[in-house]
Amino acid sequence: MKEYKIVVLGNGGVGKSALTLQYVQGIFVHNYDATIEDSYRKLSKVGAENARLEILDTAGTEQFTGMRETYYRTAQGFILVFSIAESSTFENLKQTFLDILAIRGEDVCYF
Repeated sequence: MKEYKIVVLGNGGVGKSALTLQYVQGIFVHNYDATIEDSYRKLSKVGAENARLEILDTAGTEQFTGMRETYYRTAQGFILVFSIAESSTFENLKQTFLDILAIRGEDVCYF
């Protein structure tokens, strides 16, 4: 079975953990509790094949950005999350996306 590492990125408070928990456990978290970092595993289908997803829910605050370069190098997928209520959270993702491209180069497919 193939394993894929997925990293969830975005500013603090945009809903990264809520989105991740909804997908992995089918629950919705109503209250905000800042995440330092959480990792989850879920069996899923990728295309027609069964796969194990390792999903890393990252911290959105700047004080916990030290490991990001490692995440960018080792992950097979990225989910960039922003708040539609705060346009700055979308603007901040532009730099995250450029950082991923700088590290991964042509090894990134996006849509």
